[in-house]
Amino acid sequence: MDAYTSFAQVYDELMDNIPYDEWISYITSLLHEYNITEGLVAELGCGTGTITEGLAAAGYDMIGIDNSEEMLAEAMEKRVESGHNILYLLQDMQDFELYGTVRAVISVCDSMNYLTDEEDLEYVFALVNNYLDPGGLFVFDMNTIHKYRDVIGDTTIAEDREDGSFIWENSYDQEKNLNVYELALFLPREDGLYEKCEEEHVQRAYSIETIKRMIEKAGMELVAVYDAYTRNPGDENCERLTFIAREHGKSAENEYHGRIP
Repeated sequence: MDAYTSFAQVYDELMDNIPYDEWISYITSLLHEYNITEGLVAELGCGTGTITEGLAAAGYDMIGIDNSEEMLAEAMEKRVESGHNILYLLQDMQDFELYGTVRAVISVCDSMNYLTDEEDLEYVFALVNNYLDPGGLFVFDMNTIHKYRDVIGDTTIAEDREDGSFIWENSYDQEKNLNVYELALFLPREDGLYEKCEEEHVQRAYSIETIKRMIEKAGMELVAVYDAYTRNPGDENCERLTFIAREHGKSAENEYHGRIP
């Protein structure tokens, strides 16, 4: 089962519990804190483009990257309505490619948790570092082991709404730190009947120390870990964490604009 196919058309409605405006303000304030008030910013796993649009409205030249054609179709509809000059790229964040460096890279909504292999996550961090300007910022969030193991665990969530219904079955493998969402969607058709669609989402949790090691190996420094979307120090007891990493090994003279060999 593929992820974010049928789900794309109802994603925004079903995720209406996420305070996107607050997240956009938070990310903007972080970027300003590090003197990134304009310029190119890339979002990995941009989905339907809600955060991308918000940062474009804040004055950034946005690039949105996602591997779901269906999610990007929703994002491009928003682009038409807003008139923002956003570049959307249909690429897998495990091997994304830009034409030059950017001032910041962001990734929200636990997109990094979808990288379930340590080597894949390390490679993405290296790619991010490669495409950051000297001193550029990488801001991303991740769900924690605590959230998967102790909060959502082996649970089932079901909701019935006018625009569709869903059953969300969650299971967590403590040995592998893998969390599996099995999602059954029931979407209304024009003839009054409902069509059932199924998707599977697999995520992995990592410890703070593991993330720090990977960030440093990629050539960045981890400058802060917060309880997600706050300025409170983050630890393993939080459900979601915001990581802030900064490129610190480049100079303007040796800045690299191509792909990692």
